[in-house]
This record gives sequence, C-alpha cells and structure tokens, in this order.
Amino acid sequence: MDLSRRGFLQAAALTAAASGLTVACGGGSGSGGTKNGKNLTLWYWGGALSDKVVAEAKTHFSSQIKLTTASIGGDFKQKLTTTLAAGTSVPDITGIKGEDIASFLPNANRFLDLNDLGFKKLSSQYLDWKTKLAQTEDGKQIGFPIDIGPTALFYREDLFAKAGVDTDPAKVAALVKTWEDYFQLGTELQGKNPGTYLVNNLGSMFDMTVGQGTQRFIDKNNHFIGDQDHIRAAWTTSVRPYTLGLDAKINDNTWNAAVGKNLLTELGAAWHALDIEQAAPQTKGKWRVCPMPVGPANQGGSYLALPKQCRNPEEAFKIISWILSPANDARGFTDAAIFPAAPAAYTMPAMTGPDAFFGGQKIIEVFGPAAKAVPIAYEAPADAAVMAPYKTELTNIEAKGKKPDDAWKDAVSQAKQIARRQGVN
Repeated sequence: MDLSRRGFLQAAALTAAASGLTVACGGGSGSGGTKNGKNLTLWYWGGALSDKVVAEAKTHFSSQIKLTTASIGGDFKQKLTTTLAAGTSVPDITGIKGEDIASFLPNANRFLDLNDLGFKKLSSQYLDWKTKLAQTEDGKQIGFPIDIGPTALFYREDLFAKAGVDTDPAKVAALVKTWEDYFQLGTELQGKNPGTYLVNNLGSMFDMTVGQGTQRFIDKNNHFIGDQDHIRAAWTTSVRPYTLGLDAKINDNTWNAAVGKNLLTELGAAWHALDIEQAAPQTKGKWRVCPMPVGPANQGGSYLALPKQCRNPEEAFKIISWILSPANDARGFTDAAIFPAAPAAYTMPAMTGPDAFFGGQKIIEVFGPAAKAVPIAYEAPADAAVMAPYKTELTNIEAKGKKPDDAWKDAVSQAKQIARRQGVN
C-alpha cells in the first residue's frame, strides 16, 4: 500500500515543525508560454482527485485546452514550495493539502484570487467553514475546496458480535456518546477478544479530540494558547487508552497488518475508509461506521489553487469548477472515497448506495450529518508546527514509557519555543 492520506496527515505536523516552511517570495518567469496559452498543467497527488474525472476533464476541454496532469509523489508541499519560490516550471493548477493551506495564506500573493474568476457565484455550493479555511483575512480566496474529512468511528462488526455487543450502528453510537463510554466499551471488547486494541495510537486520538473543539493552539490575535484547558483536556482524554491498556502503540509501518487483525475500532475521516479497504481487503463486510464519541472533527480535505503564473486563468478556473462540481464530487467519493465539500452531492446516487465493504451500510448517513456539524476553529499558519511536539511527546509515552505529566510539560515548552520562532506571541 502506498503512503496513504492517513500517513500524510500523521507526517504533516512533524514536517512542518522540522522545516518551518512557508512559501518564499522569490520572483521568476513562471511556467512559460503566453498568458493566454492553450497548454495548462495540473499537479496533484495520488488520492487527491478522481483519476477518472481528471481523465475526462482532458477530453471535455480538449477543443480549448491541452491539459497535462502530473501525480506528484513524495513530499508534495516541499516540492510545491520549492517550485513557487523558484518561480519557474510552476504548474498552472495545483493541489494544496488541507493541513497545509493555513501555512500558504501569509503568501497569498503567490496565488490568484479565485473570487476574481467567479468563485463567489459558486461558493454557496460548498461548505462555508471549508471555504473560509482557504481565505485570507481580507477575503482573498486562494483555494477551491476539493474535499473534507468528516470523522466517525469505524468498528469491526464481527469482533463486537463476538463480545455480545449489539452491532447495529445506531446502537453502537448510543453506547459511545462520550469518550469514557468508548473506553469502557473498549475494555469490555478487549476482554472478549484477547490481543486486540481499541485505538492505533495516542496521536490519532489527539487529532480527534483537538479537532472536536472550537479552539486550537493559536488564537486569532496570534497568541499561543496551547497550554490552556481545552488542549490539556484533549491531551488527558488522548492518554486514557494508554493507561487503560487499550492502545496498540502503532507508530511504525505495522498499521496495515493490525487493521486487518487486532484493531477493534479506528477513528478516522471519511477517506480513511479507502485506507482500511486497501490495507485489509480480507475484512470486507466486517466493518461498520457510526458517529464518533462527543461529535465529529475534520481531518484533512484539500483544495485546488491557481498560482499567479497560471497562463490562462479563465480556462483554468473553468476546468477546476468542472472537476469539482457537485456531480463530479460525488463520483470522486465512489472512485476513491474522496468526501465532497459540496453538500448537494450527498443526496446523489453515487453517494447514497450501500457499501459492500461495510456490510451494505449506507455510510453517507453517518458522514453527511458529520460534515455539516464539524466545529469551526481558527487554524493559524503555524498551527501544524506548534502541534507537532504534542504528537512527539505522546509517542514518547508509548515508546519510552515517559510519564504523561512530564510529557505534557515538555510538549508545552517545545511548542512555545516553536511558536516564538514562527512569530507567535
């Protein structure tokens, strides 16, 4: 299995902390060609878009434009950042990952304002909270929403049944309304399924518990708030599976094997369904989905943007508007579990049918309401970098037996240092 979108998310915060990357403001000649060129290039990464829809876009616009696409492997943000800084060979259209969008906003001048090209007329079709995450304080829109990552609880129906637990999604949801409910159920399930675990690691828990709040690590006034009660509560909840023996401590490449063998549940975004299916095809029909304890978070979800060097902005905008129309968004969900940012897609046949991997469950009935209920939280450009030490220290608890209180103190201390280096007060 290639590095999944799940893997990209786990690596993003560490990459941000290590590099402190933002888009440089160097000049350059751009992609070359004339401003009204007939050749356009599109950069994205595997799983960002439906390959079928992209292929059809080439044909759909072939009379006006020759669209050349490239699926970029490795560290997409690093490659895009370097290319934008150099100012040469810049793609006309590029993807930007949801976890990276905030870090690009301070350099919004590197991109065209999509509002000038017609996005304002289309924006009501997309979730407002998702649209605003790619918007500067003065209203410049640099990203066109591709998808979102509403989260839910994936669980093994067969292992629940073995423990005598009612496996109906509505019944399971009623059993796990709070995190303590979830941990209590996990203890019961583990007792009936020796050798199994409730969560894959504490970092995954922390992503969810932080994402359920309306505040993160930096406030709108650029003040560090990563030592306040909301983050401490998220930390305390995230450590509970470790203290209860419910944590599989998977921080290496063993997740693929574990998800098909000894993980009772997975907390993840809608796109995580594809990761599970690819990693454990032998478990087809054994998984179900229900709402996450407490409420949903958002994990991931990306954008398309037009760098300022785009050779034909009007045609490029037509292309991305077509690729990301609600109808094609729905197809993206069918093709690659890319969950649309356009709610109109949620009622389309491509999204409302039963999913065989999940025992015929109509999983849109869980993810659709979750998408609309994601809490709105300000995400500062330095958010990912500041979050990274908390994830590292959670891993230190698992791998080194570090005391949670000591790990918390070190996480806060390191986060403050990173925040200061990033210009946070």
